[in-house]
Amino acid sequence: MFKDYKYPREAYGKTLRELGRERKDIVVLDADLSSSTKTKFFADEFPDRFFNLGVAEQNMIGVAAGLATTGKTVFASSFAMFVVGRGYDQIRQSIVYPKLNVKIVTTHAGITVGGDGASHQIIEDIALMSVLPNMNVFVPADCVETEKMIRAIADHKGPVYVRMGRSKVPTIYDDSFEFHPGRASILKEGNDISIIAIGIMVSKALEAAEELKKKGISARVINMSTVKPLDEETIIKAARETGGIVTAEEHNVTMGMGSAVASVLSEKYPVSMFKCGIPDVFGESGDYKELMEKYGLTADNVVKTSLNVLKRKR
Repeated sequence: MFKDYKYPREAYGKTLRELGRERKDIVVLDADLSSSTKTKFFADEFPDRFFNLGVAEQNMIGVAAGLATTGKTVFASSFAMFVVGRGYDQIRQSIVYPKLNVKIVTTHAGITVGGDGASHQIIEDIALMSVLPNMNVFVPADCVETEKMIRAIADHKGPVYVRMGRSKVPTIYDDSFEFHPGRASILKEGNDISIIAIGIMVSKALEAAEELKKKGISARVINMSTVKPLDEETIIKAARETGGIVTAEEHNVTMGMGSAVASVLSEKYPVSMFKCGIPDVFGESGDYKELMEKYGLTADNVVKTSLNVLKRKR
């Protein structure tokens, strides 16, 4: 179904470089992983505006806060596990509480880190970042959305968290796509059930919709790349028009995107709903494709879950 696979983190690095050419207020920080996060594209061209803080993520967040107070638009990057896991207190106290203009853009989130194992596979970061007041939380589905998202957050005044994985993902959008914070993207219309997905699971949701079509089931596919602020209007409309919801994410099902959707539905339009995601366990070392299979992060499991929702509807 998909042919063009690319790394969102590479799109991030190249977009940063373009923004650096356009704007002198942008500075970029990294915690000794610029080759992996791809902030090296910015660093190579603008060494005077790039700061490698070493393996010291907490300090990186503190420096980012300081630079933001001088009027800079700050991008701070590393692996999601290290920034969120080690720097949570600094993010809370130094960035989000004073509403500083810092963009925390992470890579290597979720189990698709693969062989590095549970110590590197953060699957709770959406929950941790979403619960912080003043924080916006975004998860791009492909390289096109990554580019548009990074440009949008550069113009936004305030804290932002962007989550990307390690692996290549299929290209879903063309260049005409426009990213709007707070607004979901409907990729496929459908009347029988709605599949709401983020990140790498968006392509799986589209594949699942094609399989469901073969069974005579019309599935709506929604990319909820803006986890916070959440597009409640689109969620409620999908629930009202299709009567059933499946969510899909590469994150712990406890307090992830699916839980945010469930909260909206329970209060405003209750319908049958199931969540596809990582159960309440730590990840493990292994080939990322095998891990995706083990934890049910596949199109086949989205199909199976959708059929279960449809049974409950009836």
